[in-house]
Amino acid sequence: HYLRINFFNTIFVILMILGVLAILLSYSLKRMNAPLPAYASVVRTIGLIIAALGFLTSCIKQINAGEIGVKSLFGKVQDDVLNSGLNIINPLVEVKTIDVKTQNYTMSGVHDEGDKTGDDAIRALTADGLEVIIDLTVLYRVLPVEAPRIAKEIGFDFKDKIVRPVTRTKIRDNAVYYTAVDLYSTKRDEFQARIFKTIEVNFKQRGLVLEQLLVRNITLPTSVKASIEEKIKAEQEAQKMEFVLQKEKQEAERKRVEAQGIADYQRIISSGLTDKQLQYEQIKAMKEIATSPNAKTIIMGKSGAPVILDGKN
Repeated sequence: HYLRINFFNTIFVILMILGVLAILLSYSLKRMNAPLPAYASVVRTIGLIIAALGFLTSCIKQINAGEIGVKSLFGKVQDDVLNSGLNIINPLVEVKTIDVKTQNYTMSGVHDEGDKTGDDAIRALTADGLEVIIDLTVLYRVLPVEAPRIAKEIGFDFKDKIVRPVTRTKIRDNAVYYTAVDLYSTKRDEFQARIFKTIEVNFKQRGLVLEQLLVRNITLPTSVKASIEEKIKAEQEAQKMEFVLQKEKQEAERKRVEAQGIADYQRIISSGLTDKQLQYEQIKAMKEIATSPNAKTIIMGKSGAPVILDGKN
């Protein structure tokens, strides 16, 4: 990944081969019969020009976007770096590239999900002596100015030498300050912020920038997980019962208000009715009966009690 033969290296090799072949051909032409020896100097000149062009292309190094070039001459790493684009360098200098874009390193218990094949989750002991399994993703990048120091002190495989071991160690060191239940529920964000600070300091000392730390999943022991689920279920049932009781209280209050309204209505009506008003309401009712489609005959007796005869009979 870090040592890459680019386009200009390929051109250099091709031109040098063609140049050498042309020079060798010029010497061969001198030994041949006329008129071929007359072309030997021309072929030799062309060969020298091609070789010179090949040499010039070896001085050009292309660094891709998001990468930085680290130079070394006879094994000694130089302090200056090559930025992305075309760079003119000493053809004897060896250039290796380092990715300075944001990179991620995932440690997961799911097969083939992390950078390492198989179960690569972090197993850590908590304050209550239980083992939790943590899936984690680290987002980081290389500081371009620190690339030469990284190459000299760590090498180009800093992901396996620094990112992975430092992250796993700091998580185990900080997990002992929390119980398993706290990590799973209330203290998860606090735990994530704590390990971020400790890892960030360690990365900075080595020329790396920690951008983000993502605790993807925390798996508890089966017994602890079952007790937490039972507790959550009991809390949900209690909340449900509280809601039902509240609803019943509201319904009881509604019925009480309704009953009070009916009682007040009846009291008002009973206290305000007189004999004349009752007689008036009676006359109105008989009038409505008389004008209904079903014709009726109403006979008022001396007692005041009406006799209603159906008009169809």
